[in-house]
This record gives sequence, C-alpha cells and structure tokens, in this order.
Amino acid sequence: MLSKTHSYGILGLDAYPITIEVDVSRGLPATHIVGLPDNAIKESKERVRAAIKNSGLKYAPGRVTINLSPADTKKEGPAYDLAMALGILASSEQICIEILKGFTFLGELSLDGGIRPVSGVLPAAMAMKNSGRALVCPLGNAKEAALAQTVDVFPVKSLSQLLHFLEDPSVIDAFKMNLQELKPVPVAEIDFSDVKGQFHVKRGLEIAAAGGHNLLMIGPPGTGKSMLAKRLPTILPDMTMEEALETTKIYSVSGLLKGNGALVSQRPFRSPHHTTSAAAIVGGGTYPKPGEVTLSHNGVLFLDELPEFSRSVLESLRQPLEDQWVTISRANKSLQFPCRFIMVAAMNPSPSGGWNDVQFSTSQMQRYLSKLSGPLLDRIDLHLEVPDLPAHHLMKEMPSETSLTIKERTTRARQVQIARLGIANAQMSAKQIKKYCELTSEGRNLLGRAIEELKLSARAYDRILKVARTIADLAQCENIQTEHIAEAIQYRSLDRKWN
Repeated sequence: MLSKTHSYGILGLDAYPITIEVDVSRGLPATHIVGLPDNAIKESKERVRAAIKNSGLKYAPGRVTINLSPADTKKEGPAYDLAMALGILASSEQICIEILKGFTFLGELSLDGGIRPVSGVLPAAMAMKNSGRALVCPLGNAKEAALAQTVDVFPVKSLSQLLHFLEDPSVIDAFKMNLQELKPVPVAEIDFSDVKGQFHVKRGLEIAAAGGHNLLMIGPPGTGKSMLAKRLPTILPDMTMEEALETTKIYSVSGLLKGNGALVSQRPFRSPHHTTSAAAIVGGGTYPKPGEVTLSHNGVLFLDELPEFSRSVLESLRQPLEDQWVTISRANKSLQFPCRFIMVAAMNPSPSGGWNDVQFSTSQMQRYLSKLSGPLLDRIDLHLEVPDLPAHHLMKEMPSETSLTIKERTTRARQVQIARLGIANAQMSAKQIKKYCELTSEGRNLLGRAIEELKLSARAYDRILKVARTIADLAQCENIQTEHIAEAIQYRSLDRKWN
C-alpha cells in the first residue's frame, strides 16, 4: 500500500517541500530509502524501526521502499524520521492515511519513540505560509517555529503522543507567541566602563558602531584590544525585528538553536581561531552551510591576531566585506548567504609585539605584515593604534562612560542614517556618497593633500568620506565639516606607516 507524508528540506537558508512516499509490498523484509539521502537519512531506518516497536506498534512486514521527492536534490539530516515513521504506519494500515494530509512533519526519532529537536524549523515554517497545512514539530522547536507567525504549530514529545493527537486534535493546542512581548536576553555583564584609558580607541569603536564600519586595532600585547572588541556589541543599536528574524533563521539552519529558545535578539559576536579554514570562514561543504561571516550577520566578526590567519583566509574576506553576500557555487546550483557584519581585527605591530622591534630584520617584518594586502586594508575603514597605558591610567580610578551612554549616541546617529538612506553609512553606494558626502572647499583641499601624501586608493577615499559622514551624524551636523574630514583621515594610520 502506498502513502504520502509531507516534510521540508533545507537548501542554503531556504526550505523547500519534500514529499515522502512509502510503499509496503510483499517480499523479504527490507527497507530501502531512495532520493539522494545522506548517511544520517540512510541510518534513519534503524531509528524508525526501533521507535515504532518501542511505541507499542508493529513495523511493516515485507519490503518497504521510501522515496524522498524531488529525487534529484540531495537531502541531509534526521529531520525526516517522523514523516517516514508515519508513512510506514499508514502504508501498513495501522493509522488512516487521510489524517496525515493536513500536516507537515519534522523531527528526529529516538529509539524509545521520543522526538528530538532538529535544525531548520524556522525557514520551514516560513516556507509553509501558503501550504494550507499545519506544522507538527518537536517540543524543543516550538518557539522557533512559532516565530514565523504564518502557520499553526503543534509541538509533540513522542510518537505515541503524536498518534493520540492525530486521532483527537483537541488534545494539543496550537503553540502561539506574541513577538511584541519578546524581550532581549541580557548579555554578560561587560561594559565599556571596565576599560581604563584608551579614550581615542573607544572613540573609534563608537564611530564604527554608529556607522557599521570595519576597524583594525594595532598595538602591543596586553593593551586591551580583545577587551575592547568584546564590548563593541554592547554599544551597537538594538536589532530590529526583521534583523532578529534574519539572524534567527541563519542560526536555525546552522543547528545553533535546537532546544535553546527562540528569537536571537542580541547581535552576534563571532571570534574564530586563527587556524580556521577559508571554508569555515566563508561557508561551504558538500551540503553548503553558512560560515563565520554569515553567522556574524547583523553583528560582529572579531579576528584576533590577524597576521596569524592564512593569506587565503584573509583574501577570502574581500568579496564578503564589499558585497555583503557570499556565493557558494557547486556543479548543479549556486547558493547565496548574507553577511552584513562589522569586522573587527586586532594585531601586534611586529612578531614579538613591539612597535620598533630590533630583534627582527626588515624582511622578517615585511613577511609578517605581507598577509595584510592593500585591497584588504582598503576595506577596513578605521585603523586604530592601541598604545601601552601609562601607569597613572592603570592605578588611578578615572571616570569612564558606560556602554549605555555610548549606545544612546550610536543609536541616535544610526536612526539619522536609516531615515536618510535606509541603511548604515558604511553601506553607501557611490551615488549616495556623491549626494550625501558633499565637502566644503577647505575640506576638499585637506582630503586632496591626504590622498597625495598617503597615496590612498579610490576605495580608501570613499571610506574616509563614509567615516566623516558618520562623525558628522554623531555630532548632529547636517553637513560634513573640515574637522570631521580631519578626524576621519587620522583613522588611516596603516596608510601612514607602511606606504
């Protein structure tokens, strides 16, 4: 007997419908799964068999053939366990086929019949908007699925509970969430007031937060570069609901939400180790998955000890930084992942950490710095020198602004940018720069001299204008003044040192 159940697969960040066809016929007992399944799906027949038996039911006798349609698309993961189990029970006439037509099923089965959380439930719920079916998912995915607000969600804990629900739908109420009542989860108690001194570096981080600019901190070990970077998310404007749903969808597909609540309401902060591969940074794999740049979407990507990353990894960041999209191409299809993030990098000025290191020859210093190509540095808006702190800054209690105070200014400046452009200043196009970054004659002369003396590229020129626009927004000035240009030029310290 033939039965059909419905589920969803994930391709990139989007879900697509899968029809699971189960045929039970006479023959030697065997189960065959076709439709380009991966190993996790091939092994599901053992999980499904044990779950059915341990739920007090009988596994179908004879030959069982399971087809995952469309058959020309590779499938992965254990999310189809539940739909396959119900198809087998329907084909062996232990449940009615008709009651399955109004539902889509997602869930991994444990051997005792329990239903475990799976990845990709949120994009599946979003894709079901016009399907006319309700979603049955694991209890651990209920909050995530309900964020879609487009489909009725029925959470279940076990196969036995699900079968009871299918016989009597009144035993489980649809899970509901009010997005307006969701509140950001408090972050760890870190604050900019913890950082002593380094006032000009804090100023640079404030500009980066206000305009969404990339930045590089360079200084000896122990000067607070990592400490400062970790506090950047505390001064970023709060995520909008649209940004939160985008980020949550990415984390759902990546398996970072399973059983851990619902909305990602805090801006991500990712800090990969310098041994991380290019594929892990930008994404990829046999079944392409988001990399660190996509997991940092709407947040911060922190690269500590920047020259220790391989040259290929650093060069792979050039296109994501410019386009804010990563394109992963395979033989049969091409996938795009969003990656709109602030890149924060930190490095020592020499292999041993000091600025004027006599232990190393010029060639050794050049080799150390050669991984930072000119095109990559051009894509970093702010270069901040982080010096050793004087003793009186360390030993004396000096007043320092809190993250909340700085955040109020960055939020106000970002609101001005959204009202003007709909985007942050760092994302301005060439036409928008021409329209909104007009200079006075004095400011134009100052910038012209800086370009000649520092040998700046056209991209670096645009970056200076964007930073100057952000500085003007923080100062609540409608037009860019000469002092705003002067401050923006000061944040090109690497151009001054190594040109």
